[in-house]
Amino acid sequence: MKLKKSLLLSGAAVLALNGCYNEPGLVEDQSYDRTKTGALVGALAGAAIGYNTKGDDKGKRAAIGALLGGALGGGAGYLLDQQANEVARALGTGVNNDPLAALDPNNDIIVSKHPTYVKIMFRDKMMFPTDSATLRPSAKRKVEKIAHLLQRYPQTVVGVAGFADDRGSYEYNLKLSERRARSVANLLAVNGRPFVKGCSYNKPIVPNTNAKNRALNRRVEVYLYADRNQMTDPCR
Repeated sequence: MKLKKSLLLSGAAVLALNGCYNEPGLVEDQSYDRTKTGALVGALAGAAIGYNTKGDDKGKRAAIGALLGGALGGGAGYLLDQQANEVARALGTGVNNDPLAALDPNNDIIVSKHPTYVKIMFRDKMMFPTDSATLRPSAKRKVEKIAHLLQRYPQTVVGVAGFADDRGSYEYNLKLSERRARSVANLLAVNGRPFVKGCSYNKPIVPNTNAKNRALNRRVEVYLYADRNQMTDPCR
């Protein structure tokens, strides 16, 4: 019964965090799923740890653990939600969580929110000249806008991955995709150098069967994590 009460308190923490931020704007996503998920997971974990700690009054410790865990977990999710909206606003676009958005060649930049990270996808055609890792001036300005925002979030962990199409050898595209990712990462190195990876032509958005599809697959993706331990391999 005491643990049940603690879990109810964890739900209250989620609801409290759910109403933290509600600034209107065309480019914002108000779902804040990461805030809610982070708060719930943190609260449940905190309640379990508190309840299983040795000593008297397990219910009280579980309740405290639930509140602290919910606050910490929800806080991390809230930061990701907030950053997604701020990045989208700075880049002049919206937060787009539609999985089909990447199939539209008109979407040069896609900002999307995921349970443990924010992803910014830059289409290759607006980033680099053919067979080059030198950023176009307009693309450089956009990446610098993200770098400026990250100065306000020193705790954010940044990852950058480059992706190529299947023209040429795997090894050549591996080096090109890594050099392109590094060009972007060098501008984002405001909180320490980001994690960089070249993916060659792994993880294509669509099969490399024609020129249109290959253009969709050439891209650089930037990932913003609240926790380094939640980072995953972008090439898989």
